[in-house]
Amino acid sequence: MGSNEKRGIIGGREVQIEDWLGSDNQLGIDIWNKKYCHDGETFDEWLDRVSNGDQDLRRLIAEKKFLFGGRILANRGLYKGGLKVTYSNCYVLSPPEDSIESIFETAGRLARTFSYGGGCGIDISKLAPRGARINNTASETSGAVSFTDLFSMVTGLIGQHGRRGALMLTMSCEHPDLEEFMSVKTDLERVTKANMSIRVTDEFMNCVRDRRKFIQWFDRPESNQHIEKELDANAFFERLCYNNWDYGEPGCLFWDRISSWNLLSEFPDYSYAGTNPCAEEPLPAGGSCLLGSMNLAAFVRDGKFQSEDFIESVRICVRALNDVLEEGLPLHPLQEQKESVSNWRQIGLGIMGLADMLIMLGYTYGSPEAVDFCDKLGRLMMDTALNESAVLARDKGMFAKCVPEQILESPFFKENASDETRALVAEYGLRNSQLLTIAPTGTLSTMLGISGGIEPIFAISYERRTTSLSDHDEYYKVYTPIVQSYMDRHPDVTTEEQLPGYFVTAQNLDYKNRIGMQATWQKHIDASISSTVNLPEDFPEKDVYNIYMLAWESGCKGVTVFRDGCKRLGILSTKDKAPEPAPAPAVKEEKRGAVEEVSNNVVGKKRKLMTGCGSLHCTAFFDPDTGELKEAYLNKGSTGGCNNFMVGLSRMISLAARSGCSIDKIVDQLKSCGSCPSYVVRTHTKRDTSLGSCCPMAVGWALMDMYNEMQTQIRGIPEEAPEETPVREIKNPCPKCGAELEFQGGCNVCKSCGWTKCE
Repeated sequence: MGSNEKRGIIGGREVQIEDWLGSDNQLGIDIWNKKYCHDGETFDEWLDRVSNGDQDLRRLIAEKKFLFGGRILANRGLYKGGLKVTYSNCYVLSPPEDSIESIFETAGRLARTFSYGGGCGIDISKLAPRGARINNTASETSGAVSFTDLFSMVTGLIGQHGRRGALMLTMSCEHPDLEEFMSVKTDLERVTKANMSIRVTDEFMNCVRDRRKFIQWFDRPESNQHIEKELDANAFFERLCYNNWDYGEPGCLFWDRISSWNLLSEFPDYSYAGTNPCAEEPLPAGGSCLLGSMNLAAFVRDGKFQSEDFIESVRICVRALNDVLEEGLPLHPLQEQKESVSNWRQIGLGIMGLADMLIMLGYTYGSPEAVDFCDKLGRLMMDTALNESAVLARDKGMFAKCVPEQILESPFFKENASDETRALVAEYGLRNSQLLTIAPTGTLSTMLGISGGIEPIFAISYERRTTSLSDHDEYYKVYTPIVQSYMDRHPDVTTEEQLPGYFVTAQNLDYKNRIGMQATWQKHIDASISSTVNLPEDFPEKDVYNIYMLAWESGCKGVTVFRDGCKRLGILSTKDKAPEPAPAPAVKEEKRGAVEEVSNNVVGKKRKLMTGCGSLHCTAFFDPDTGELKEAYLNKGSTGGCNNFMVGLSRMISLAARSGCSIDKIVDQLKSCGSCPSYVVRTHTKRDTSLGSCCPMAVGWALMDMYNEMQTQIRGIPEEAPEETPVREIKNPCPKCGAELEFQGGCNVCKSCGWTKCE
């Protein structure tokens, strides 16, 4: 079905997906088609499926005021066709106990959750430290940190519609293996499939500030062993800050703030077991959460924020997330997850487009005026959500473990509830134990063309590929949509330098203003905030220490930093690009179905690949004049897998090439294959595999490498690049299209093709 047939009904008129997202927003249209549109459904059918007959919700989505998290947008209603998919982005598994059986049972539960499309968090603080006595032939344990590789490998093995699962590994600051845990990510080959964060207590942070020793300990009843270690807290924290400056991990979770600043802080038997992969959702063992985000920019009209519209929309969203929670109860992968959700009923309503909203209101991000406005808006949002949850409790019953008196005593509740809401909760309780969160919205915000979460706009402009999902390094300058919109309305503004001062970005924002905004919103968010402080390459190393101390003292629940140029290279580079290469010679067009004969004067190239099964030889033949691919041959080595498969694949590649398919399209299909378990295992163990995660993907990379080499030979290599134009370097390429990734809201996202690690 063509995109012009994907229509919907908005405001009584028939519209197309191009009307909803904008005909010039090809990236957003591509994202909708590839990630959220199911089996060729029309835009109208998609609205019906996602809203499930809720007309108020349908209107909010149509007006771009609210979107569910990606799992719900993609999966809602598909269970009716027998598809096993969850609506939840977030899970936290029961922490593994200190036994080999429990560790591998956890790995199995992790794999099962990934297979349903959920991301997971695992805390490993219960595992014995390195050197502890054990009663087997090993005599002593390899330590808690050694099992991070196992959980990372499981994450790499399980595919989720062409991407990997997301994993968060955490460890308490009280664990004696903390220093080893902190250093894992300095080895760029280890634990590549997981985020890592340290759970730090107020006592630990006080020791850091006061330069006192901190006592770590671990009791192991099985061997009657008490392990104790004295840690120089300040020296350790300085090393942690350096690792964040140079490698971008591990992050910090301020655990006492997480445990005390929520609706359940006065429940004596309730505790958090960990956080989800981007840390915005602290959850109990087996816990899960459904996500959705409100687009704050959509509530600004003629330079004024529409508060009454916002209040009514919050109520609609709380009801909608509860409906999805009920509908999705049978769809959780594990029984412990179904029980936890039934008992606690967490939902996670959040925001996106904050930076756009502030610009539309004329506020500078982080200024006193902006912080004051957000303080009032956050309190309004939380009070409204509490009020609506109490109304739902009146109509449908409170969550199973609810004790209204204990909620009323929560410091968080006292700070955020109006007198009217307090009276409702006292009488009826709450339908949900957790209501607000600010999650990464990388794909959603990119699709809508707005800023994500509470982040400032990343840059005034960035580079975009000319052809979506192609493999040619052809880029052009694109202004961030809110900037382009302003320029369109002010024709006299033609350069970035002419923009008003309130167009601040992540690259030039003072970190104190950045932390101040996060702390302000955290006062009114009962869960947490997925948030990244993006730093320029020349940011002083010592100031990372100040960022963490300020975040802790300001009441944030956690913080992550990413410096442009750090070794883990997780953010979008804003450096200039190299000159665009000369266009390839035109290829003559053949009528559909025509298969071209290949002459004898083709140019051959060869690559030896290492796959999960062993060696694989890829030979490709190219037209000597145009450099276009004409034929490919694949042969296995002595241990290279199924030869019949290789022959069949090479025949189909050759047929496609000779039928006029461009190498971009051929390689795109090959790279769209999932992961092969044997390939991933070999990658983790022998570390000698070729680029990719399965044989077809490795072949795709090899073909493109040979093609680019052929094109270089045809065009000739210039003796010297122009001195004034630096060579463009892709620091952290998108696994889908190869463009630079941006680190936003605690998660990698590609602004070129819409790929994200987290949604």
